[in-house]
Amino acid sequence: MWLIAGLGNPGARYARTRHNIGFLVLEELADKNSLEFTDRTEFRISKGSIENKDVILMEPLSFMNRSGTPVNKLAGKNGVSPDCIIVVHDDLDMETGKLKIRKKGSSGGHRGVESIMQNLGSDDFVRIKIGIGRSEFIPAEQYVLSKFRKEEIPLIKEAIKKAVEAVHSIITEGVEKAMNRYNRT
Repeated sequence: MWLIAGLGNPGARYARTRHNIGFLVLEELADKNSLEFTDRTEFRISKGSIENKDVILMEPLSFMNRSGTPVNKLAGKNGVSPDCIIVVHDDLDMETGKLKIRKKGSSGGHRGVESIMQNLGSDDFVRIKIGIGRSEFIPAEQYVLSKFRKEEIPLIKEAIKKAVEAVHSIITEGVEKAMNRYNRT
């Protein structure tokens, strides 16, 4: 069983912002695989299969820096070990639309990832990072909550498509093959 968590902030105010790229990927992943989300108190969830593998898709409904609590709770309830968790999130330090898969490691300063690491007591989960760029004029805390500019939208749509493909690759071929394929582009 795989647990795939897309990170973001709940509520209409944050919909389609840079920080919510994880939600956007999971919504596309669910759509592509005919999976439906239901709302629970702590998260939106969808259970089903992708490529004949059992999966749980989740969007934590806590704010970004508290993502670890619902991820840990759902993983524990379903017996999912950290190495079968994929976390999809934004990355300020990567060019807009770039994608990178990491097998484990530090949070890179991402508070949602840090929260997950603390709650799981492990850094041994897969991350799919999507670049959202950085502004030299807007503080990071404001920038991540901004919407993508018109000229960035094609890059983000392509990144979402690649991230969905990367999830499929990870669960069918393994993280190493997925990294070799997607970390080059």
